[in-house]
Amino acid sequence: MATFLYKLGRLAFRRRHFVALIWVALLTLAGVGAASAPPAGNSSFSIPGTEAQKAFDLLEQRFPGASADGATARVVFKAPSGEKMTDAGNKATVEKTVDELADGSEVASVADPYTGNAVSKDGTIAYASVKYDVSGMELEESTKDALEDAAQQARDSGLTVEIGGDALQAVPETGATEVIGIAVAAVVLVITFGSLVAAGLPLLTALIGVGIGVSSITALASALELGSTTSILAMMIGLAVGIDYALFIVSRYRAELAEGREREEAAGRAVGTAGSAVVFAGLTVVIALVGLAVVNIPMLTKMGVAAAGTVAIAVLIALTMIPALLGYAGRRVKPAGAKGKRLGRFRKDDPKPDQPAGQPKANLGTRWASFVVRRPLAVLLLGVIGLGAAAVPAASLELGLPDDGSQPTSTTQRRAYDLLSEGFGPGFNGPLMVVVDAKGSDAPKDAFDDVAGEIKGLDGVVAVTPPAPNKGGDTATITVVPDSKPSSVQTEDLVHAIRDAGGDIEAKTGAETLVTGSTAMNIDVSEKLNDALVPYLVLVVGLAFLLLIVVFRSILVPLKAALGFLLSVMAALGAVVAVFQWGWLSGLMGVEETGPVMSMMPIFMVGVVFGLAMDYEVFLVTRMREAYVHGEKPNQAVVTGFKHGARVVTAAAVIMMAVFAGFIGSSESMVKMIGFGLAIAVFFDAFVVRMAIVPAVLALLGKRAWWLPKWLDRALPNVDVEGEGLRTAAERGTGPDEDRELART
Repeated sequence: MATFLYKLGRLAFRRRHFVALIWVALLTLAGVGAASAPPAGNSSFSIPGTEAQKAFDLLEQRFPGASADGATARVVFKAPSGEKMTDAGNKATVEKTVDELADGSEVASVADPYTGNAVSKDGTIAYASVKYDVSGMELEESTKDALEDAAQQARDSGLTVEIGGDALQAVPETGATEVIGIAVAAVVLVITFGSLVAAGLPLLTALIGVGIGVSSITALASALELGSTTSILAMMIGLAVGIDYALFIVSRYRAELAEGREREEAAGRAVGTAGSAVVFAGLTVVIALVGLAVVNIPMLTKMGVAAAGTVAIAVLIALTMIPALLGYAGRRVKPAGAKGKRLGRFRKDDPKPDQPAGQPKANLGTRWASFVVRRPLAVLLLGVIGLGAAAVPAASLELGLPDDGSQPTSTTQRRAYDLLSEGFGPGFNGPLMVVVDAKGSDAPKDAFDDVAGEIKGLDGVVAVTPPAPNKGGDTATITVVPDSKPSSVQTEDLVHAIRDAGGDIEAKTGAETLVTGSTAMNIDVSEKLNDALVPYLVLVVGLAFLLLIVVFRSILVPLKAALGFLLSVMAALGAVVAVFQWGWLSGLMGVEETGPVMSMMPIFMVGVVFGLAMDYEVFLVTRMREAYVHGEKPNQAVVTGFKHGARVVTAAAVIMMAVFAGFIGSSESMVKMIGFGLAIAVFFDAFVVRMAIVPAVLALLGKRAWWLPKWLDRALPNVDVEGEGLRTAAERGTGPDEDRELART
């Protein structure tokens, strides 16, 4: 592989005009496609194999034209202090608002509060339910404006009016902190390279890659039913890995220049060595993201595949456009340390005037690695205990999906949620819909009544509506209002109790009872994700473990990498629980409402963090293996790996943390939580696991770290990630292009 990538790097350097033209053309094509694509429609949220989805499908079949997936709005009214909603003036205002809402072209129905028993017992709060023919993302702006105008007119009459539901659903915003994250990345690159030109290359290529990826997602959003969150997550991950991959290749290029190589040769060798690590690091990320398909939730699968596509683009750009841009930059990209020498300063690596030649002062990475290999057991124990302490809150992890109750208090959806809780109880915001399929029953009406009566006798039930049968009389819906909020454990227990009771009724009457609705759907998602976590771990970690065996030609190094990842991801989950569930530092993070952690968070973090963790493992440990295979002793190889790689890995980790942390400012609670979780996970993995635990374990293992059974060594392909073939050719005085033997390797 090193030879192929070496040739690719030299070719891209020589044919830089052609390479740049291809990528600019792809960016233009993707941009035109995004600009001309129809707006994204309904991002369908289906969960195959769950009871909630089965009931939802049954509703669409037995209640045709009911717009089961249509948007809904709850216009909530509160009377001024000392008045009631039943007062003549307030009642007239509400009825006028209901009439105005019913005139909309996309409105399917509007329920009058006074005829639909939608006034609170104390008479101070009422609500009107609005049902639309299309989903929230498909509503015309004129329809949303009409909804808000009607509410504003009621406010002008003296009422407090808020709007809940998904009719006002908007594309989440990421906020200014995303730009701050990119600015921090730029500063770190300038400090690392000491040059604006060299620092600008990773940023430029990362932005081009993300531009192509996100534009492609936007262009395909309508056809593939991709949600708005998909492009945000692709941007988040694409920016982080795009900058990091380019950073490693530019850094290696400058190191090759410092060894006296010509620029084209240096570009080829940078791509042949650091590029090999980029390919395998990118593969681990892609495997982790595509592996999300095993959960069998289409939305999660699409998110993973879209983000994986953006990572693949980042890898291709790093391997081709970086050497092309290095060709354009020419002498403006200096060899490592050249700037300091030109200004009359000494690099940390250079000998001082009173220091013997050949004994350069050790840099910080070298000094740290030397300390670790002298005290490996103490460093290992300290790192493991520290991560273990951070992981303690994860034992209290509660899972759920965000609803209007988790939105900022500044939003009308959150204020409507609070008003409904105040007037009708916390469970009113998450009613359960029970679907009774009596097609196989001899007495459907009796079966409907039996189900309603059974549910009324369950604990935690506030209200049960009478069964509402369809035209055929074989299916009915029953609305159940719990006495607890939608995301609570009590509501989850009630859902299971209704399902258990339905099993007994089916045995007696032949009627099947199904529980659905957004609350039941969220509960089923959480359970499905929990059930899929172990198979997903086995698949993703197993495939990546095999890949790393090929890369490192070792059994213990990949095993150590996987165990270290588990430590970092558990510690990161503990931090997420502490902030978003317990409320620690919630004000600093902009978390206005604590509650259950998003159901997708554990499995999504496992996938993404594993891929990113393997990035640092590959970049850092390949340098160690490179030194080891060239004859250095195990402990010295660890120090050498840190000497050449620690500074760049540190810069890459800081950049990735800055990019992820930039998404904490998002208005979408899911994006905010993922941004924080990934940023803290990178911190734990890069600075505790890879920088402390990894060298400590390698120092303790010694030569055993690189052990591989002979039969397996013969069976594995030689991918030559360290570029050993390139070095061998150089030692013979030939280049890889001229060395036929090497070309066959």
